[in-house]
Amino acid sequence: MERKVLFLKFRISPVWWPLLGIISPVLIPWLVIRNKRFRRVQIEADRINHKRIEESHPIQLPEADFLELDVLVEWKANKGFMGDAGVSYLFKTDSGSVLYDIGHGPENAVLLHNAKKLNFSFDEIDALIISHLHKDHMGGLEASRKKKVLIPKELMSSKILPLFLPDVAEAEGFIRAVVTTPQVLGCGIASTGPLARSLFILGHTEEQALVIKLKKKGLVIFTGCGHPTIEVILKMVRKISHEPIYAIGGGLHFPVGEGRGNKAGVQFQTIFGTGKPPWEKVAIEDMNRTIEAINIANPKKVYLSAHDSSDFALDYLKQKLKAETVVLKAGETYRI
Repeated sequence: MERKVLFLKFRISPVWWPLLGIISPVLIPWLVIRNKRFRRVQIEADRINHKRIEESHPIQLPEADFLELDVLVEWKANKGFMGDAGVSYLFKTDSGSVLYDIGHGPENAVLLHNAKKLNFSFDEIDALIISHLHKDHMGGLEASRKKKVLIPKELMSSKILPLFLPDVAEAEGFIRAVVTTPQVLGCGIASTGPLARSLFILGHTEEQALVIKLKKKGLVIFTGCGHPTIEVILKMVRKISHEPIYAIGGGLHFPVGEGRGNKAGVQFQTIFGTGKPPWEKVAIEDMNRTIEAINIANPKKVYLSAHDSSDFALDYLKQKLKAETVVLKAGETYRI
C-alpha cells in the first residue's frame, strides 16, 4: 500500500493547476520544441559515448595502498553536520588527496559549515575535480549560469591548485584542465573522461567519474550524479582496465516517487531533475537495469548518494543489490 501511495502523489500541487492552464498556450509549444531538441541531442550523446568507448584503451592505473573518503556534502548527515542536495567528497590515498565536487559552494552554508567541522580547507588537497557542470556540484546556481566554479572564500587555498573539468568553465585561483579522455589525474586517481547525456531541461551534459585501483582489492568507481548511467560508465571502465571491481559509489539519480528539495507544492527534482521530459517519470524498470548492471559487475561494496535518489529508491537498491550497500552521510569517514 505504501508503494502505491508513493506513486499517486502529485508532482505539482493542484493549487498550481489553474496557472498551468493559463500558460498552457505558451507552455505546450515550448515543450514540443524542447522535446524535439532533446531527442536529437539524445541520439548525438549516444553516438559520442559509443565513439569514446570504442576509441579508449587500457591505461596504467597506479595502485593505491589505501582509500579513505570524507563526505563534506550529502543529503543525509551525521549529527552536528548539515545536509544538502549536493555532493562534495574528499578522497585520500597514500599519494595525496583530491576533492571531488563542491556542492552548492558559497550559495549556502553547508560546505563551509561541514568543512569547518572536519577541519578541512583547500590547503590540504592536491587537486579539485568537478564531475559535471551542474549547480549542486560546481558551487551553486550562479556558478552554473556563469559556467564558473565558485568556492567559499574562507576555504580557498594559499596555493594555486590544478582543477580538472569535464567541460569548459572558468575558475579563479586554479590551473584549469579540461579532461577529454580517460587518464590518471594524480594521487592515484583516474578519470573515465567525460561521458555525455541528453537532459530534457539542462541539455547536453558531460560528466566524468573517478576510478581508483586499490591494492589487493580492485577498482573503486565513484560518480557525481551518474547522468551517463552506470551502465555506460561501466562500459568505459572495462575499456580502461580489466581489474575486478571492488566498489561503486556516488549518485545514481533515481528520484523515484519523490525527489529532494521540494518547495511550494512542486517536486522540482522529479520534474526537472530526471533528465526525462516532465510527463515521464523515472520508473522501477530504470532502477532494475542499473541494478542488473551493478550486480553483473559484482562489486563487494556499494556507496549510495541520497542527494539525487529518493528514500524509496535507496531502500529498493539496498534490497536488490548483492553487494554490501550503505548510504553516504555528510560528516562520515569511510575506509574503502
